[in-house]
Amino acid sequence: MPRLTILKTGDSFADVVRDHGDFEDFFLAALAPLAEARDDLILAVHDARTEGVPPAPAAEDGVVITGSHAMVSEAEPWSEALKPWLVEARERGVAMLGVCYGHQLMAAAFGGQSGYHPDGREVGTRRLRLSEAGQADPLFGALPATFAAQLTHSQSVLTAPPGAAVLADNDHDPFQALRHGPRQWSVQFHPEFSVPVMRAYLAHQREALADQGDDPEARFVAVAPTPEAGGLIARFAEWLVETPSVA
Repeated sequence: MPRLTILKTGDSFADVVRDHGDFEDFFLAALAPLAEARDDLILAVHDARTEGVPPAPAAEDGVVITGSHAMVSEAEPWSEALKPWLVEARERGVAMLGVCYGHQLMAAAFGGQSGYHPDGREVGTRRLRLSEAGQADPLFGALPATFAAQLTHSQSVLTAPPGAAVLADNDHDPFQALRHGPRQWSVQFHPEFSVPVMRAYLAHQREALADQGDDPEARFVAVAPTPEAGGLIARFAEWLVETPSVA
């Protein structure tokens, strides 16, 4: 029976945790209907900052790497220790979905580069475009050619790893979604964010957005549901269960 581990790499703002839950809670909520409907999936949470590198997963297992308020370029010891673990896990055929920090960490681990975006922050509900590879992808192919997603980040993948397929982009970021192998994906956006959570993040970033010439009030008003992007989490879990590793 496959185990899907939510690899926690950070905490949300205190008010977000109080009112809505923490990063791992968002993923558990998205996965709850699937977990309740079938008895062939085990869910677990592992905090990489306090529990260290997880045990080596089995080939049939999966991992979701959460977002974080840390920065990949800061190279914190717990984060750097995950890089060889991710490389080994990919070699074993472990299914992966990296989100925001997880996206940037996977890219850095696999030979790309992550760091501060030269055009500053990207926050709010934004439109993304599928590439041809994205349209043919088993996870992303269910999305429309353009779709809305929730975003909040100041760092990005600046250089994609060798061999990575670009699945989605927009005018701000050419690497909004990548595929790193047969069962390994990562996304810059937050499929786990609800409208209230996205608005809470915007409330924290009004000043920073205004300082870079963005309109935080317009961004706040424009926040909208993103059901297409949000469905990615459950589709990944279904893929994990229904498509065993061949590594």
